[in-house]
Amino acid sequence: MSLNLRQIEVFRAVMSTGSISGASKVLHVSQPAVSRLLSYTETRVGFPLFERIKGRLYATPEAKRLFREVDHVYLGVQRVNEVAHSLAERRQGVLHVVSSPSIGHVLIPQAIAGLCARYTDARVTFNFLNYAPLQDRLLNHQADIGIISTPIEHPNLETKPLGQSRIVCVCPEDHPLAQRKGPLTLADLRPYPLISYDRESPYGRMVASMYDAAGEPLRTTIEVGSPQSACALSQAGGGIALIDEFSLHNWPNGHLVACAVADAPVMTANLAFLRFEPLSQLAQGFVDILRKLMALNGFSLLDAEAGSSLRH
Repeated sequence: MSLNLRQIEVFRAVMSTGSISGASKVLHVSQPAVSRLLSYTETRVGFPLFERIKGRLYATPEAKRLFREVDHVYLGVQRVNEVAHSLAERRQGVLHVVSSPSIGHVLIPQAIAGLCARYTDARVTFNFLNYAPLQDRLLNHQADIGIISTPIEHPNLETKPLGQSRIVCVCPEDHPLAQRKGPLTLADLRPYPLISYDRESPYGRMVASMYDAAGEPLRTTIEVGSPQSACALSQAGGGIALIDEFSLHNWPNGHLVACAVADAPVMTANLAFLRFEPLSQLAQGFVDILRKLMALNGFSLLDAEAGSSLRH
Protein backbone atom coordinates (compact mmCIF):
# COMPACT_ATOMS: atom_id res chain seq x y z
CA MET A 1 0.00 0.00 0.00
CA SER A 2 1.18 3.56 -0.73
CA LEU A 3 1.90 6.17 1.95
CA ASN A 4 0.77 9.76 1.90
CA LEU A 5 2.98 12.71 2.80
CA ARG A 6 1.54 13.02 6.32
CA GLN A 7 2.36 9.40 7.09
CA ILE A 8 5.87 9.89 5.70
CA GLU A 9 6.28 13.01 7.84
CA VAL A 10 5.22 11.20 11.04
CA PHE A 11 7.41 8.16 10.29
CA ARG A 12 10.42 10.40 9.64
CA ALA A 13 9.83 12.38 12.83
CA VAL A 14 9.71 9.22 14.94
CA MET A 15 12.84 7.85 13.26
CA SER A 16 14.71 11.15 13.70
CA THR A 17 13.78 11.69 17.35
CA GLY A 18 13.59 8.05 18.43
CA SER A 19 10.32 8.41 20.34
CA ILE A 20 6.62 9.23 20.09
CA SER A 21 7.03 12.16 22.49
CA GLY A 22 9.92 13.59 20.47
CA ALA A 23 7.94 13.31 17.24
CA SER A 24 4.92 15.02 18.82
CA LYS A 25 7.08 18.00 19.82
CA VAL A 26 8.62 18.29 16.35
CA LEU A 27 5.24 18.04 14.63
CA HIS A 28 3.34 20.11 17.25
CA VAL A 29 0.64 17.45 17.68
CA SER A 30 -0.39 15.25 20.59
CA GLN A 31 1.37 11.99 21.41
CA PRO A 32 -1.83 9.92 20.94
CA ALA A 33 -2.25 11.42 17.46
CA VAL A 34 1.29 10.41 16.50
CA SER A 35 0.82 6.93 17.97
CA ARG A 36 -2.46 6.38 16.10
CA LEU A 37 -1.04 7.53 12.76
CA LEU A 38 2.08 5.41 13.24
CA SER A 39 -0.02 2.30 13.94
CA TYR A 40 -2.14 3.04 10.87
CA THR A 41 1.02 3.46 8.79
CA GLU A 42 2.26 0.03 9.90
CA THR A 43 -1.08 -1.43 8.88
CA ARG A 44 -0.82 0.24 5.47
CA VAL A 45 2.69 -1.02 4.72
CA GLY A 46 1.92 -4.51 6.01
CA PHE A 47 4.92 -4.98 8.34
CA PRO A 48 6.05 -3.58 11.72
CA LEU A 49 8.20 -0.50 11.64
CA PHE A 50 9.16 -0.51 15.31
CA GLU A 51 9.55 -2.96 18.14
CA ARG A 52 8.27 -1.75 21.50
CA ILE A 53 10.55 -2.96 24.29
CA LYS A 54 10.10 -1.70 27.88
CA GLY A 55 8.30 1.40 26.68
CA ARG A 56 10.91 2.35 24.06
CA LEU A 57 10.76 2.17 20.26
CA TYR A 58 13.41 0.33 18.26
CA ALA A 59 13.35 0.62 14.47
CA THR A 60 13.17 -2.67 12.56
CA PRO A 61 15.63 -3.35 9.72
CA GLU A 62 12.77 -2.73 7.28
CA ALA A 63 12.11 0.67 8.86
CA LYS A 64 15.77 1.64 8.56
CA ARG A 65 15.80 0.77 4.88
CA LEU A 66 12.54 2.63 4.30
CA PHE A 67 13.89 5.66 6.17
CA ARG A 68 16.72 6.12 3.67
CA GLU A 69 14.20 6.49 0.85
CA VAL A 70 11.83 8.60 2.94
CA ASP A 71 14.65 11.04 3.68
CA HIS A 72 15.16 11.63 -0.05
CA VAL A 73 11.45 12.35 -0.47
CA TYR A 74 11.42 14.71 2.50
CA LEU A 75 14.40 16.68 1.19
CA GLY A 76 12.61 16.99 -2.15
CA VAL A 77 9.52 18.38 -0.38
CA GLN A 78 11.72 20.89 1.43
CA ARG A 79 13.15 21.99 -1.90
CA VAL A 80 9.62 22.49 -3.30
CA ASN A 81 8.68 24.57 -0.26
CA GLU A 82 11.77 26.75 -0.68
CA VAL A 83 10.92 27.45 -4.31
CA ALA A 84 7.28 28.18 -3.43
CA HIS A 85 8.38 30.54 -0.65
CA SER A 86 10.74 32.32 -3.03
CA LEU A 87 8.01 32.71 -5.65
CA ALA A 88 5.55 33.99 -3.03
CA GLU A 89 8.07 36.67 -2.04
CA ARG A 90 8.73 37.37 -5.73
CA ARG A 91 12.45 36.99 -5.20
CA GLN A 92 14.80 36.88 -8.14
CA GLY A 93 15.78 33.38 -7.09
CA VAL A 94 17.58 31.18 -4.61
CA LEU A 95 21.09 29.89 -5.24
CA HIS A 96 22.65 27.07 -3.21
CA VAL A 97 26.47 27.00 -3.46
CA VAL A 98 28.80 24.37 -2.03
CA SER A 99 32.58 24.41 -2.18
CA SER A 100 35.67 22.53 -1.11
CA PRO A 101 37.46 24.49 1.66
CA SER A 102 40.69 25.06 -0.28
CA ILE A 103 38.98 27.29 -2.84
CA GLY A 104 36.13 28.88 -1.00
CA HIS A 105 37.41 30.94 1.92
CA VAL A 106 38.01 34.21 0.04
CA LEU A 107 37.03 34.13 -3.63
CA ILE A 108 33.59 32.58 -3.25
CA PRO A 109 32.42 34.95 -0.48
CA GLN A 110 33.60 37.83 -2.67
CA ALA A 111 31.65 36.41 -5.63
CA ILE A 112 28.52 35.97 -3.48
CA ALA A 113 28.78 39.56 -2.26
CA GLY A 114 29.07 40.75 -5.86
CA LEU A 115 26.08 38.64 -6.90
CA CYS A 116 23.88 39.97 -4.09
CA ALA A 117 24.83 43.51 -5.07
CA ARG A 118 23.71 42.77 -8.64
CA TYR A 119 20.54 40.82 -7.70
CA THR A 120 19.28 42.60 -4.61
CA ASP A 121 16.28 40.28 -4.08
CA ALA A 122 18.23 37.05 -4.44
CA ARG A 123 18.95 34.64 -1.58
CA VAL A 124 22.15 32.60 -1.44
CA THR A 125 23.23 29.72 0.81
CA PHE A 126 26.87 28.65 1.03
CA ASN A 127 28.55 25.65 2.70
CA PHE A 128 32.00 24.07 2.79
CA LEU A 129 31.95 20.33 2.05
CA ASN A 130 34.43 17.60 1.22
CA TYR A 131 34.29 15.62 -2.03
CA ALA A 132 31.66 12.93 -1.24
CA PRO A 133 29.06 15.10 0.57
CA LEU A 134 29.49 17.85 -2.03
CA GLN A 135 28.68 15.38 -4.80
CA ASP A 136 25.66 14.09 -2.87
CA ARG A 137 24.29 17.61 -2.38
CA LEU A 138 24.40 18.22 -6.12
CA LEU A 139 22.83 14.88 -7.03
CA ASN A 140 20.06 15.30 -4.44
CA HIS A 141 19.17 18.80 -5.73
CA GLN A 142 20.25 20.32 -2.41
CA ALA A 143 22.85 22.46 -4.18
CA ASP A 144 22.78 24.21 -7.56
CA ILE A 145 26.52 24.50 -8.15
CA GLY A 146 29.69 23.24 -6.53
CA ILE A 147 33.26 24.54 -6.71
CA ILE A 148 35.79 21.78 -6.20
CA SER A 149 39.48 21.16 -6.82
CA THR A 150 38.94 17.55 -7.97
CA PRO A 151 36.82 16.82 -11.08
CA ILE A 152 33.74 14.75 -10.23
CA GLU A 153 33.36 11.56 -12.25
CA HIS A 154 29.60 10.91 -12.37
CA PRO A 155 27.32 10.45 -15.40
CA ASN A 156 24.75 12.94 -14.06
CA LEU A 157 27.24 15.68 -13.19
CA GLU A 158 29.37 17.90 -15.37
CA THR A 159 32.52 19.77 -14.38
CA LYS A 160 34.09 22.73 -16.15
CA PRO A 161 37.40 24.41 -15.23
CA LEU A 162 37.23 27.90 -13.74
CA GLY A 163 40.82 28.72 -12.86
CA GLN A 164 44.22 27.22 -12.12
CA SER A 165 47.07 27.56 -9.64
CA ARG A 166 50.42 25.88 -9.05
CA ILE A 167 51.49 23.77 -6.11
CA VAL A 168 54.07 25.66 -4.03
CA CYS A 169 56.12 25.03 -0.90
CA VAL A 170 55.25 27.24 2.08
CA CYS A 171 57.50 27.98 5.03
CA PRO A 172 57.94 30.74 7.67
CA GLU A 173 59.68 33.94 6.63
CA ASP A 174 62.82 33.08 8.64
CA HIS A 175 63.12 29.55 7.23
CA PRO A 176 66.32 28.66 5.26
CA LEU A 177 64.25 27.79 2.17
CA ALA A 178 62.77 31.30 2.13
CA GLN A 179 66.18 32.65 1.16
CA ARG A 180 66.68 30.29 -1.79
CA LYS A 181 66.58 31.62 -5.35
CA GLY A 182 64.79 29.83 -8.16
CA PRO A 183 62.44 26.81 -8.04
CA LEU A 184 63.06 24.20 -5.35
CA THR A 185 63.32 20.47 -6.02
CA LEU A 186 61.80 17.86 -3.72
CA ALA A 187 65.38 16.87 -2.81
CA ASP A 188 65.81 20.41 -1.44
CA LEU A 189 62.91 19.76 0.95
CA ARG A 190 64.36 16.51 2.33
CA PRO A 191 66.25 17.98 5.35
CA TYR A 192 63.15 19.67 6.79
CA PRO A 193 60.05 18.31 8.62
CA LEU A 194 57.21 17.90 6.11
CA ILE A 195 53.56 18.63 6.86
CA SER A 196 51.45 16.51 4.52
CA TYR A 197 48.07 14.80 4.14
CA ASP A 198 46.34 11.44 4.43
CA ARG A 199 47.50 9.40 1.42
CA GLU A 200 43.90 8.43 0.62
CA SER A 201 42.77 12.05 0.32
CA PRO A 202 43.01 13.99 -2.98
CA TYR A 203 45.83 16.16 -1.56
CA GLY A 204 47.63 13.15 -0.16
CA ARG A 205 47.52 11.34 -3.49
CA MET A 206 48.76 14.46 -5.28
CA VAL A 207 51.77 14.87 -2.95
CA ALA A 208 52.55 11.15 -3.13
CA SER A 209 52.51 11.23 -6.94
CA MET A 210 54.91 14.21 -6.93
CA TYR A 211 57.40 12.30 -4.79
CA ASP A 212 56.98 9.10 -6.82
CA ALA A 213 57.63 10.98 -10.07
CA ALA A 214 60.76 12.58 -8.60
CA GLY A 215 62.02 9.29 -7.15
CA GLU A 216 62.10 10.86 -3.69
CA PRO A 217 61.03 9.13 -0.45
CA LEU A 218 57.97 10.72 1.13
CA ARG A 219 58.56 11.11 4.87
CA THR A 220 55.76 12.96 6.66
CA THR A 221 56.35 14.47 10.10
CA ILE A 222 52.84 15.87 10.66
CA GLU A 223 49.67 14.75 8.87
CA VAL A 224 46.76 17.18 8.49
CA GLY A 225 43.35 17.20 6.87
CA SER A 226 43.51 20.42 4.86
CA PRO A 227 45.91 22.97 3.33
CA GLN A 228 44.59 25.55 5.82
CA SER A 229 45.78 23.37 8.72
CA ALA A 230 49.11 22.92 6.92
CA CYS A 231 49.51 26.72 6.70
CA ALA A 232 48.72 27.15 10.39
CA LEU A 233 51.25 24.49 11.41
CA SER A 234 53.92 25.82 9.07
CA GLN A 235 53.48 29.35 10.41
CA ALA A 236 53.76 27.93 13.96
CA GLY A 237 57.12 26.40 13.05
CA GLY A 238 55.94 22.80 12.59
CA GLY A 239 57.60 22.36 9.21
CA ILE A 240 57.16 23.05 5.52
CA ALA A 241 54.14 22.09 3.39
CA LEU A 242 53.08 21.68 -0.22
CA ILE A 243 49.85 23.54 -0.93
CA ASP A 244 48.07 25.11 -3.89
CA GLU A 245 48.03 28.86 -4.43
CA PHE A 246 44.24 28.96 -4.00
CA SER A 247 44.75 27.91 -0.38
CA LEU A 248 47.62 30.36 0.06
CA HIS A 249 45.39 33.14 -1.24
CA ASN A 250 42.84 32.14 1.42
CA TRP A 251 45.40 32.24 4.24
CA PRO A 252 44.72 35.57 6.02
CA ASN A 253 47.53 35.74 8.56
CA GLY A 254 50.61 36.38 6.41
CA HIS A 255 54.12 35.58 7.63
CA LEU A 256 54.44 32.70 5.16
CA VAL A 257 56.66 32.56 2.10
CA ALA A 258 55.64 30.49 -0.91
CA CYS A 259 58.51 29.06 -2.97
CA ALA A 260 58.11 27.76 -6.50
CA VAL A 261 58.67 24.02 -6.91
CA ALA A 262 60.15 22.53 -10.08
CA ASP A 263 57.70 20.43 -12.15
CA ALA A 264 54.88 21.23 -9.72
CA PRO A 265 51.43 20.08 -10.83
CA VAL A 266 48.59 22.49 -11.58
CA MET A 267 45.52 22.59 -9.33
CA THR A 268 42.28 23.38 -11.15
CA ALA A 269 39.17 24.92 -9.63
CA ASN A 270 36.17 23.22 -11.23
CA LEU A 271 32.53 24.20 -11.52
CA ALA A 272 30.24 21.19 -10.92
CA PHE A 273 26.52 21.05 -11.71
CA LEU A 274 23.79 18.68 -12.89
CA ARG A 275 24.47 17.67 -16.49
CA PHE A 276 20.89 17.63 -17.73
CA GLU A 277 19.58 20.81 -16.08
CA PRO A 278 20.43 24.31 -17.37
CA LEU A 279 21.98 26.76 -14.93
CA SER A 280 19.66 29.51 -13.73
CA GLN A 281 20.32 33.15 -14.54
CA LEU A 282 21.40 33.60 -10.94
CA ALA A 283 23.89 30.72 -11.16
CA GLN A 284 25.30 32.00 -14.44
CA GLY A 285 25.73 35.45 -12.89
CA PHE A 286 27.63 33.94 -9.96
CA VAL A 287 29.94 31.95 -12.25
CA ASP A 288 30.64 35.04 -14.36
CA ILE A 289 31.64 37.05 -11.27
CA LEU A 290 33.78 34.19 -9.91
CA ARG A 291 35.64 33.79 -13.22
CA LYS A 292 36.47 37.51 -13.23
CA LEU A 293 37.69 37.36 -9.63
CA MET A 294 39.93 34.40 -10.43
CA ALA A 295 41.41 36.20 -13.41
CA LEU A 296 41.91 39.35 -11.31
CA ASN A 297 43.84 37.33 -8.71
CA GLY A 298 46.06 35.58 -11.24
CA PHE A 299 44.18 32.28 -11.47
CA SER A 300 43.02 32.62 -15.08
CA LEU A 301 42.94 29.46 -17.19
CA LEU A 302 44.59 31.38 -20.02
CA ASP A 303 47.47 32.46 -17.81
CA ALA A 304 47.92 29.34 -15.69
CA GLU A 305 51.71 29.33 -16.11
CA ALA A 306 52.05 32.76 -14.55
CA GLY A 307 50.08 31.78 -11.45
CA SER A 308 49.75 34.25 -8.61
CA SER A 309 52.30 36.01 -6.47
CA LEU A 310 54.72 33.66 -4.74
CA ARG A 311 55.08 35.82 -1.65
CA HIS A 312 52.18 36.17 0.80
